[in-house]
Amino acid sequence: IQGVVSGLVAGIEADGAFGPDNALTVIEFATADDPYASSTGTAIERLRTSVIPEVTNGSNLTVLVTGDPALAFDSDQALIERLPYVFAFVLGLSFILLLVAFRSIVVPIASILMNLLSVGAAYGLTVAVFQHGWGNDVLGVMHTPVITSWIPVFLFCILFGLSMDYHVFLLSRIREHMDHSNNNEESIVVGLQSTGRIITGAALIMVAVFGSFTLGRVAEIQQLGFGLGVAVLIDATLIRTILVPATMKLLGSSNWYWPRILAWVPKVQIEGNLAPVKLQRQEADAGTLPRETQTIRPSMAAGGE
Repeated sequence: IQGVVSGLVAGIEADGAFGPDNALTVIEFATADDPYASSTGTAIERLRTSVIPEVTNGSNLTVLVTGDPALAFDSDQALIERLPYVFAFVLGLSFILLLVAFRSIVVPIASILMNLLSVGAAYGLTVAVFQHGWGNDVLGVMHTPVITSWIPVFLFCILFGLSMDYHVFLLSRIREHMDHSNNNEESIVVGLQSTGRIITGAALIMVAVFGSFTLGRVAEIQQLGFGLGVAVLIDATLIRTILVPATMKLLGSSNWYWPRILAWVPKVQIEGNLAPVKLQRQEADAGTLPRETQTIRPSMAAGGE
């Protein structure tokens, strides 16, 4: 083997495309613990900040620590450092958009809290099933020692976008009827009736698609599919059909609190100009529309399905 190595070194030195062999020295060693365990990450950090500087102090050597464990550790650290920026961007942008769309301070805050509940539930169930092995045999998924580092960030961004989509759909129906009737409880009922089937159908489709991810044998894909499917299922059942209506009923007219200091915010209508709809309903109530028009369902006259 030594002869082969020596011949390879001589061949490389003879090729002018490569530098001298003494410019780089590679030292390989194995970790005592699991390469991706937290203790290994601590050891890598200690090697970089303590061991190497003490040994190379006073020399002009540049020592770099690489390899799969170091790459995984650096990736995790990069995610941790940037995670607050991701949360701040997603939550801040969602708050501003809901604030402008529904002209309310309470609705954006309540919406963000509800979405965080579904995301938190997805995190907890994913850890329970994959890391602690709760029901993983029944579900047919792997028992893994850790959750892949990019999964929580990916879950948060995707779930917030999906849940906010049909949440805005529900709120727009409620707000639309609220503008017509000024009755908070009735508006909640009408909003649920007009969007419940659509939200449930869309959620079932997404749960089926995400659930199919768990049929593979790649742990990361199983974790992603399980987390997305569970979160959408919880969000479309417990959150949208129970917690959101109950919270809005308890808050009453406070749902639509709009301080005077925000009067400068431009008025944006998600559904466009509702004046023709209001006029049609008023004429139907007064009996001035044709008979076939007057028999329209109340939800249709209110701009529902």
